[in-house]
Amino acid sequence: MGLGVRWTLHGDGRTPAPGAVVKPDERLSWPRTAGLGAQHVVAMFGASFVAPVLMGLDPNLAIMMSGVATILFLLATRGRIPSYLGCSLSFVGVAAAIRAQGGGSAAVTGAILVVGGVLLLSGLAVRKFGARIIHAAMPPVVTGAVVMLIGFNLAPVTAGTYWPADQWTALLTMLVTGAAVVCLRGFWSRIAIFLGLVFGYVVSWVFDRVFGKIHSIGGSGRVTDHWRLDLSGVAKADWIGLPSLHAPSFHWSAVLVALPVVIALIAENAGHVKAVGEMIDDPLDDQLGTAIAADGAATVLSTAVGGPANTTYSENIGVMAATRVYSTAAYWAAAGFALLFGLCPKFGAVVAAVPGGVLGGITVILYGMIGLLGAQIWVHNTVDLRNPLNLVPVAAGVIIGVGGVSLKISQNFELGGIALGTIVVLLGYHVLRALAPAHLKPQEPLLDAGTSTYDSERPAQP
Repeated sequence: MGLGVRWTLHGDGRTPAPGAVVKPDERLSWPRTAGLGAQHVVAMFGASFVAPVLMGLDPNLAIMMSGVATILFLLATRGRIPSYLGCSLSFVGVAAAIRAQGGGSAAVTGAILVVGGVLLLSGLAVRKFGARIIHAAMPPVVTGAVVMLIGFNLAPVTAGTYWPADQWTALLTMLVTGAAVVCLRGFWSRIAIFLGLVFGYVVSWVFDRVFGKIHSIGGSGRVTDHWRLDLSGVAKADWIGLPSLHAPSFHWSAVLVALPVVIALIAENAGHVKAVGEMIDDPLDDQLGTAIAADGAATVLSTAVGGPANTTYSENIGVMAATRVYSTAAYWAAAGFALLFGLCPKFGAVVAAVPGGVLGGITVILYGMIGLLGAQIWVHNTVDLRNPLNLVPVAAGVIIGVGGVSLKISQNFELGGIALGTIVVLLGYHVLRALAPAHLKPQEPLLDAGTSTYDSERPAQP
C-alpha cells in the first residue's frame, strides 16, 4: 500500500455486505468516509480534552496535535494499523506531581518528551529484537502493579482539589457518569465520560442560576466566592486562531516522576495492536515495534511544542468493531477534523471553563478505572499473588506509589510516589526472582497484548 494513502472502493461504497468488513486499504464513498471520521472524533473527544484540562495544558493544542500524531502514526505503519492517537491520560498523575513540586507546564511537557523518546527507542528495540524483550523485562505482575499505582496515585488530586470545588455537583456528576458507563450500550457507552462532563456542565449552570455563587476553592487555588461555570473567557476568545505554544524545559526530578509511564504505554500499545490485528484478521506482530516507536515519535513531536502525550485509543477501536469499517481513510478524515478543531480558540475556551466540581465527579471514577486496569492485567494473565515473589514487591511498590512515600537521596534529589514505587516493583521483582528458590519461579506468562492500559479506556460493550 506504499505509505497507506491509497484505497480501493469497497463494494458499492455505501455499506459493507452482510458479514463483510471494510479492510484498512479499502474505503467507502468519501462522504461516508468523512462521516466515519467525524464519528471517530466524537469517540475520542471526551478523553482527549479531559487530559489537557487535568494536566493544565492547552486543549486546543492537544486536539490539534492528536490529529498530527494520528497522521504520523498512519504514515509510519504504512496504513496497516487503523488507529487514532488521542491525548494520553496516563500522565495526569505525573503532571500533578510535577506541579506539586513547583514545576510549570514547560517542566511537565519536558518530562513527557523524555518519556516519548524512551518509548521511541523501546519501539526500535522491539523491531530489532522482538517482543520477548518486553515480556522478559516487564512481566504482567510488574506491568499491572505500575498501572495500578499510576491510577491510584491520583486520588489526592480528586479529594483535595476537584471535589471540594463543588461537592454536590461532583456527587451528581459521579452518579450520572457511573450510570452511563454501566447502562449505555454501543457508541453511547464509549462516550460515557464525555456525557458525564456535559451533564455536569449543565448542572453547574443551573446551580449558578438557582443558588448564586459558591464559596469554595476556585481555579486560583484559593477559597473565594465565585461562579461554578465562568464563561467570560468564551466571549473573549476568537473563532479562528493558532493555539498557544511553549517550549519544554528539562528537570531530572520531573523526568524521574514521568519515566515509569513508559511501562504502561508499552503495554497499552501492545494491547491495541493485538486487538486490531484480531479484528482485521491480520496478526500485525511484525508491526508492534513500529507502532510503539510511532507513538513515541508522536509524543516527542507534540510535547516539543507544548502539547500532551498521545496514545492509541480503544474508544476508536470500539467504533471500528461496531461499524465493521477498518479503513485508514476514516482516520485521515478524523485527523483532518481534529486539526480544524484545534484552530478554534473559542472551542478551547469552552473546554477550559469546565467547573472543578464536574472534574471531581468524573475523576472519582476515571482515576479508579485507570488503577483497576492494573488488576485487570493480573486477572487476565492469572498472576498468582499468593506467591511471595509476586506479592512482596507489588505490595511495597503500590503502597509507596499510592501513599506518596519519598526517599531523600541528597539535599537536592528525592525519589517518591510513582517513580519510587515503580523502581521498587521493577527492580524488587527481578532481584527477588534471581534469589528465590526454584519452586517460587514458575514460567512467566507473556504480557497479554489484549489488555489495554489507557486512562479512560474500557472494553466496548455490545
